[in-house]
Amino acid sequence: MSENHHNSESFEPKIVAFVCNWCTYLGADLAGTNRLEYPANIRIIRLPCTGRIDFNLIIKAIEIGADSVLVSGCHPGDCHYTAGNFHARRRWILFRDLLETIGIDLNRIHFSWISAAEGKKFQEFIIEIVEKTRKLGPYKDYKSICKQ
Repeated sequence: MSENHHNSESFEPKIVAFVCNWCTYLGADLAGTNRLEYPANIRIIRLPCTGRIDFNLIIKAIEIGADSVLVSGCHPGDCHYTAGNFHARRRWILFRDLLETIGIDLNRIHFSWISAAEGKKFQEFIIEIVEKTRKLGPYKDYKSICKQ
């Protein structure tokens, strides 16, 4: 199959998820415990808190081949570290503009709040991200941005 042609049904996107150890990671674990199936396209990287995510990690994930990236943590007000998720949300608002400025497709970056009790929500959100990313196709645009 040529690089310029992709069939959305045969394309299997690579998705990197940076998740909070206390909420989203446990929500993913609950989904597994409850045998809620979701696509295996996701690679989960567990971090102490979304408030500690260096957003350069998002750029690096795309740079090394991710077709989409997810950042997910505790709901506002429920952070294990009091306000880490508020810090993440504030930084995300600023970081979105930076990503857009350097030419990263914001349709490939996902940010969510998923608690430890929301295994079903985790499953549904992963399915949604995988389907959206399949429709977008492989993320090749970023490679040309890096060479500029």
